[in-house]
Amino acid sequence: MRQPPRLHSLRAKLTLANVALLALGIVAATAVSLMGMRHYLLDQIDSELTRSRDSLAASSLTVRQIDSLSVMAFVRDRVAPQHAGERPAPDSIYAALDGRGEPRSLFGIAPTDAQRELTRAVGDPGALARDPEPHDVTVGGAPYRATATRLADGTYLVFAASTDALHKGVAKALKLDLAVGTLLLALLACLTMFSVRRRMRPLEDMVETSSAIAEGDLTRRVPSSRETTLEVEQLRLALNSMLQQVESAYRTRERSAAQLRRFVADASHELRTPLSAIRGYLQLYDKGMLREEAERKRAWARVMAEADRMGHLVDELLTLARLDQQPELRFRNVDVSRLVREAAEDLRAQQPLRPVTADADGALLVQADEPGLRKVLGNLVANVRVHTPADVPVRLCAERADGVVRLCVEDEGPGLAPEDAARVFDRFFRAGGGAGSGLGMAIVQGVVRAHGGEVAVRTAPGEGLAVTVTLPARVPAGP
Repeated sequence: MRQPPRLHSLRAKLTLANVALLALGIVAATAVSLMGMRHYLLDQIDSELTRSRDSLAASSLTVRQIDSLSVMAFVRDRVAPQHAGERPAPDSIYAALDGRGEPRSLFGIAPTDAQRELTRAVGDPGALARDPEPHDVTVGGAPYRATATRLADGTYLVFAASTDALHKGVAKALKLDLAVGTLLLALLACLTMFSVRRRMRPLEDMVETSSAIAEGDLTRRVPSSRETTLEVEQLRLALNSMLQQVESAYRTRERSAAQLRRFVADASHELRTPLSAIRGYLQLYDKGMLREEAERKRAWARVMAEADRMGHLVDELLTLARLDQQPELRFRNVDVSRLVREAAEDLRAQQPLRPVTADADGALLVQADEPGLRKVLGNLVANVRVHTPADVPVRLCAERADGVVRLCVEDEGPGLAPEDAARVFDRFFRAGGGAGSGLGMAIVQGVVRAHGGEVAVRTAPGEGLAVTVTLPARVPAGP
């Protein structure tokens, strides 16, 4: 595939723009300077011719004087040095013309070739004499400025000054300006290319970074440049910030997708067991293999138990789903001490032989969602009830310290190994394959985070398990 022309690059366009602007400036400056120089030199020549014409018009020239001028012109024309066989154009030409505009012969000396050519170039000497400004004429292929004056006897005296030196000087100045301008344009093009390349380096780094990110390297960032402009630096910072957000969003999406896949797999596994049990009992009943009443009652009890287990699992899954959607909790004044005492009483009622201690005297108000806190305490207490022996002591406490409220549920049971403690908040995790759905601690963590708090676990094998929930105090003003 043919590569696009490099003139389409921003670097080339900037270089061409600078060179074009300088070229226009050089052309304009050259034109103005040359026109000024030409006007100044022509004005000098015209002034000299005008002064000569005025002085001649104001004086009374005799025929002898005119003859002397003609002889001087003739002699200068004849004895002037020759070059390459050609007679050079004289710097000035004088010619005497009669009333009809024909060159006059004086003292028997015929007019020179230059005088005749001047006469033909002038045409009407009367019109030239009446015009106050000299005219441009060409004599022998050379440029001249000519003017005329009329003498008292009706004779016209025409004299012209060469402007060949002026035109050659202007041509040389033009060539010099073009040479210097070309050199300046070349120098500007090189400097612009170098400067633009250096200034465009941050943009090239952005292109390289974007390409690397497109290839999968999300950690790449645009490096800082030592020589950069404010706008490019602002663009770099904005781009890096955007890339950081993109990377965070991508990582979050990947993590969420992985959690969703694991969650769906675990949920499918957890629901498969009760469904298999229910399907098995229904098949036995359908095939008439449950003939005795006791067998049918036992099968029915197992079906109801598995159905209740499924219902409880689905309820917990719905709770986690709502927590994942960050629901708006209904905060109000909640007495945490009362909730702790009620949770301890419920545990004593369910397991009368278990020693239960509740350190929650007085009122301890906090702004929170009461059903959510009840769910937290209920799951923590149920975790103790299911995973520890019925005679293991349990301590529940609530306290305010350092501007936060802490709820703690401690037991003196077997505890957890470090690897199990690291996964205690994972969904469907059950240490040692114990009973339960494995969602209780995940719900505890979700509810606490929804309150802006934290939950921590302290445990070791043989040292029991202590779960501490830390909530922002947010104690309301007033009673």
